[in-house]
Amino acid sequence: MNIPLLIGAIFFLSAFTQGLSGFGVALVAMALLPNIIGIKDAIVLVALVAFVVDFGVLLRYRDSLQFKKVLPLILASFVGVPLGIFLLRRADEGLALAILGITLAGYALYALSGLRLLELKGKAWAYGTGFFGGLLGGAYNTPGPPIIMYASCKKWEPDVFKGNLQTFFIQNSIIVIIGHWASGNFTPDILSIFWRGSPYLLAGLFAGLAMDRWINPEVFRKIVLVLLVVMGLRLIF
Repeated sequence: MNIPLLIGAIFFLSAFTQGLSGFGVALVAMALLPNIIGIKDAIVLVALVAFVVDFGVLLRYRDSLQFKKVLPLILASFVGVPLGIFLLRRADEGLALAILGITLAGYALYALSGLRLLELKGKAWAYGTGFFGGLLGGAYNTPGPPIIMYASCKKWEPDVFKGNLQTFFIQNSIIVIIGHWASGNFTPDILSIFWRGSPYLLAGLFAGLAMDRWINPEVFRKIVLVLLVVMGLRLIF
């Protein structure tokens, strides 16, 4: 098996997914990479990957950003991320994989079900969601599920949805990167994998941003969600 090429393909697919639909880089990468390099190295690597992709997508949708709406989420995540990193360092890898699998499969099933929760009112929901998103971001680099559910409940317009999500994701990535750097988790091997995979990552990002006019994002999103269910169950069992 050509491991570098396989990792490059994962980089391309995860970046393409986010470029097309506005989210998914960490969900896709974290569903696939732990089986190749281990969950703890995957989490550190995906922090770098997510930062690059989030920044690229944010540039595309920066005019639609409504910062006041995501500020409570961001502030609460400042508490959640360090706690998530702390818990990860003390977690059994098998247990961590199972929790990650439950998170991925559970979110994907929710999204596929078409359920629409009531609109959330009050900042308490935003702070709680931001904390939980930060916790998952620090522990597993998957802050997306609670944040996406919150955004869906707020019924943001598609461009606002993408702009606001990228803003939260990119600051989450920065905090996670600082936390892993302070913990000494960026090994030479991880940095080497990241730099060698960067061309695939950028190619996937540009392809996703370019193809969102030609591919139905909703159809693509459902295909990805079905795959996430399968990959989540595989991580659990």
